[in-house]
Amino acid sequence: MKNRSFLLVTPAIAVFSLLFVLPFIYFFLISLWKIKFFKLVRDFNLVNYEKAIFNYIEIFITTYSVSIPVAIITTVIGFYYSYLARFKTGKFGSLMIFIALITLFGGYLMKIYAWKTILGNEGIINSILIYFHIIKEPLSFLLYTKHGLVITFVHFLLPFSILPTYAAMRGVNEIELDSMKDLGAKFYHVHFMLFFQRCRTGVLASFVFCLLITSGDYITPYLIGGKITFIGNMIAPKFGQFFDWPGGSAMSFTMLVISISIILIVSFLFKLTDPK
Repeated sequence: MKNRSFLLVTPAIAVFSLLFVLPFIYFFLISLWKIKFFKLVRDFNLVNYEKAIFNYIEIFITTYSVSIPVAIITTVIGFYYSYLARFKTGKFGSLMIFIALITLFGGYLMKIYAWKTILGNEGIINSILIYFHIIKEPLSFLLYTKHGLVITFVHFLLPFSILPTYAAMRGVNEIELDSMKDLGAKFYHVHFMLFFQRCRTGVLASFVFCLLITSGDYITPYLIGGKITFIGNMIAPKFGQFFDWPGGSAMSFTMLVISISIILIVSFLFKLTDPK
C-alpha cells in the first residue's frame, strides 16, 4: 500500500526535482564560479557574494524598503477584505471572492501601464483634483516615486493576499466569534486572535507571497519607479546582457537569504503572540 502511494506522488516529485531542485543546485554552484573571457571557470570562491553584498547594498536596501511595506499593507488589506467576505457580507461574500479572483486574469503589463496612466501628471487622480480646484498643479510624487510603486504593487498583489487569508478563515466558525463577543471581547481582541493565531498560516502565506513577488520584480520598478532601481533590475542584465551568470546567481541567492531571514523574523514575532 505504501509503495502504491509512493508511485502516485513520484511524477510530482520528479517534476519538482527537475524544474526546481536541480536548477537551484546548478545556479548555486555557478554562484561560486567566476567568469573569464565570457566563459564559466570552475573556481570555487565567495568573491561574487562579496561583490553582491558590498557593491549593491544600497539597492538591496531600496528593494526591501519598498517590498516590506508593500507586504505589510497588502496583508492587512487582504485580511480585512477576507474578514468582510467571510463574516460580514453573507451571501455576497462569494461574490467578493469571485471579484478578487477575476482580477488575476487581467494582464500584468496592462495593470502596470494602467497605473502609470492613472498616476501620471495628466492621469485621472490629478485631473479630478485639478478639476475641483483642490490642487493647482499636478502631484509629482505619485509617479516615478516609491509611493507610486507601493500603490501599484498593492493593487496587483491584493488577490494573492486575499486567497490564502480567506482559506484560513474558512476554518474559523462564526459561533467562536459570537462566543468571544458574548464573553466581553472587544473588536481588537477578536481581530488579534484571528490575525495572529487562528489565521496565522494564511496571513504568513500572504506576507510571503507579497514580499517575494515584490522584491523579485524588475518590470514595475522600471515602468513606475523611474530612477528607483530594484535588485532585479541589476540581476536581469547579468544573465542576458553581460553574461555574468556567477554574479547574477550570487545576487539572487543573497536576495533569497535576506527574504528568508525576514520571513523567519516575522514568523517568530507571530509566535510571540501565542498564549502562555
